[in-house]
Amino acid sequence: MAFDEEEIFNKVKSILIDQFNVSEDSIDYDTDFIEDLNADSLDIVDLFSTLSGEFDIDVDINLSSKFKTVRDVVDYIEEHS
Repeated sequence: MAFDEEEIFNKVKSILIDQFNVSEDSIDYDTDFIEDLNADSLDIVDLFSTLSGEFDIDVDINLSSKFKTVRDVVDYIEEHS
């Protein structure tokens, strides 16, 4: 099932709000996982595991270092869903 960009962003945003216990207004396309959310490597692994299930895609954890912002993740999911 293909998702449009807005659907992807809203789902990713919801996951980030839950996982990082942050407010909705603190998440936008430019949100940086490490700098803005203080994510560590375990947080990133958990995030990609959740995203894989939510969007029914395989996310290679070795690519996680390439994903710095919400935009990076949204673009990847849009291309692979």
